[in-house]
Amino acid sequence: MAETDGRLYGRHRSHSLSQRQQALYESLLPRLRIDCAKAAPNDLGKLFASPKSDVWLEIGFGAGEHLAWQAQQQPDIGIIGCEPYINGVAKLLSQIELDGLQNIRIFDDDARLLFDWLPDASIGRVFLLFSDPWPKKRHRKRRFVTLVTLDQLARIMRPDAQLRVASDVGDFVRTTLLAIQSHDDFHWLNNGPSDWRSRPSDWPETRYEQKAIGAGRTPVYLSFARQ
Repeated sequence: MAETDGRLYGRHRSHSLSQRQQALYESLLPRLRIDCAKAAPNDLGKLFASPKSDVWLEIGFGAGEHLAWQAQQQPDIGIIGCEPYINGVAKLLSQIELDGLQNIRIFDDDARLLFDWLPDASIGRVFLLFSDPWPKKRHRKRRFVTLVTLDQLARIMRPDAQLRVASDVGDFVRTTLLAIQSHDDFHWLNNGPSDWRSRPSDWPETRYEQKAIGAGRTPVYLSFARQ
């Protein structure tokens, strides 16, 4: 497996886990964690206990509110969540246990390592919601959306699969649009301003999004299709 070039995420841990979170981290996570040392199944649906009509991927799920909501609403879809932030993983594990969710698998490391493992055309939808914008100029090379990562996404996504991106940072939105629109394998699903100003009904609000709106920042919602 190829090593990644530079870290694209921030801190790995903040406060200590609660006793319950630590217990879930030690008992539940090993059952849900994707092991990239083993070969990926040709049919990713085999990662889950019951057959799945499709498999989706969320990159940087934060506290997991969006991922858990999608899993609850779409029990026939398998969802892989990538998040190296330990406290966020612990929060998602608590939600999985509370709701009895059976269609989630977790990769608690750099998502680019998972890209190497995933089969071609195996993912039907990708979410990149409010990722770290790395606002300082010297850190912008760490932003997730680059031509290299877009090449990787194009390989693992099925034709007509959707890539959904959200951010409340204008410069991040601008550079993301420029990168994706310059890539031949993606098409912006844009028929008018409402397509980027209004959050779709199947796209739940997260705590970070609420915080951004409360601070006077305006989120932008972008959807692209894999051509």
